[in-house]
Amino acid sequence: MNPNSPANPSNQQDEIDLIELFQGLWAQKWLIAAFTAVAVAGAAAFAFLSTPTYEARSGVLPPRLGDIAGYNLGRSEAKLAVFKVEDVYAVFKRNLLSDGVKREMFLSTYLPSLGETAASRAQDRLWVRFNNLLAVRAPDAKNNPDYFTITVQHDDPQTAADWANRYVSMVVEKTEIEMNANLLAEIGTKAQSIERQIEVLRTSAQKRREDRITRLREALQVAEAVGIDAPQVTAGKTSSDGDLAEFMDGNLMYMRGAKAIRAELTVLEQRKNDDPFIAELRGLENHLEFLKRVNVNPDNVSVYTLDSSAEVPQTPIKPKRILVLALGLVFGGMLGVFVALIRIMLSKRTMRFG
Repeated sequence: MNPNSPANPSNQQDEIDLIELFQGLWAQKWLIAAFTAVAVAGAAAFAFLSTPTYEARSGVLPPRLGDIAGYNLGRSEAKLAVFKVEDVYAVFKRNLLSDGVKREMFLSTYLPSLGETAASRAQDRLWVRFNNLLAVRAPDAKNNPDYFTITVQHDDPQTAADWANRYVSMVVEKTEIEMNANLLAEIGTKAQSIERQIEVLRTSAQKRREDRITRLREALQVAEAVGIDAPQVTAGKTSSDGDLAEFMDGNLMYMRGAKAIRAELTVLEQRKNDDPFIAELRGLENHLEFLKRVNVNPDNVSVYTLDSSAEVPQTPIKPKRILVLALGLVFGGMLGVFVALIRIMLSKRTMRFG
């Protein structure tokens, strides 16, 4: 290419167009400035006149082992499974994340705070709005899945802090009630099982006594029929344990003699209570009595650890004034340039066809 040849006309035209465009924009700098000023003024009005929103935050963690010791008092002795930290915290976490406590707070706290006019609106919309104000999250679910934050946004910082702390208190109260109910149900089920075992043992002992009476009556009839009044066999004269068993309880029972049989029969028929003759009974009764003494409403227990209570926030989270002003400045400048470009194009078109 010849270095002395003229430059590409298209490049020159582009350069001329850019210069003309810049000159045209500069000529309308006051228009651009006016749009920018109006946008900044609107952004400033929004940033400084709109109601600020504050956010209060509370954090919770699982309870310590010592915090749940009261729930385990006497459980090992009562042969009940011992509660672990994760067992108690699972109940707390379920209530924390459920809509049950939220709905209770919505009805008891949020709706009354709105006044009669606002509270008369559709509750489904108010419920959605309330869920946008109160949120429960796990900020680091991967590394710390048991840490949860309760955040409340409100235009009154004191109310935001009070509601966050109140929500945690309501979850704690519901969890403690549920834990106590679980303890009562578990102990009640265990006690019913033991009571049924005792009932079965007593029924069985009564049946055995009735069977023994029946056998003794038959043996008495045989002894009287053959005229045996005194024992005919002694333990020392039996050849084996089997012979002794037959002598005491089996077919040879009549050989004990009518006098001995009649005496035992009288005692058995007059017996009112078989409890002293049931080997397992006293152990079951002790177990049942211990279950009844297990404390189902222990003191000094905690179902969670309060990592941080909600403090009254000092700085609003919305609106972000600097960001709003910056966006107003950018938007106003872009709008002013856009209007200026349109005016330049219309001016060129008028000159071309006018």
